[in-house]
Parts: sequence; structure tokens; C-alpha cells
Amino acid sequence: MNNTIRLLVAKAAIVVAGACAVAAPALADVIVVAPSAPPPERVEVVPPARVGYVWDKGHWRWDRGHYVWIAGHWQAERVGYHWVPGHWVAHGPNWRWIEGHWAA
Repeated sequence: MNNTIRLLVAKAAIVVAGACAVAAPALADVIVVAPSAPPPERVEVVPPARVGYVWDKGHWRWDRGHYVWIAGHWQAERVGYHWVPGHWVAHGPNWRWIEGHWAA
């Protein structure tokens, strides 16, 4: 292998390693902990069913020291899975957010 090809292979390896290093943190779960219980859920009118989508109900998000309401929205359906909505769980004196996700 000549030096030009070795240099190109080395540069490609650096680019791939860099892309993996940047992408890795995006895969990490973010743990959200709030010091108090969320307010009661708001009543939302669920729109009529849409083929290929499931409704993700609205929820309270902890944001910069207080709760903010996030309205419900459609999630594209994943065939063979069911949607588990996000929810708050008491964790000692605090509350922990469990992100919505698809389950088999």
C-alpha cells in the first residue's frame, strides 16, 4: 500500500471515530429529576384516530425550576410495538421522568 492510500485510510478512520464520538452522547438517556410532584394532568381532547399513528398524551416537563405543559402529539406507529407514554414516578423526596417509548 503506498503512502497516499495509507494517509487516506488514516484520515477516514479519524473521521469515523470522530462521528462515533459525537453520536455517542446523543444515545445516552437524560435523567430528569424534579424536587416536587407535577401538577395534575390537563384534560386534552384526543383527536380522531389517524392510520399509522398513535396519540402521545400531553405531560408536564420540568424546565428551569418549574413545570411546563407539553401538549399531546402524534407518534408514527411502529408495527409490532405499543407506545408507553412518558410519566413521572416518585423517587424518594423527588420525582423522576420516565420518557415515553416503544415496547414489544
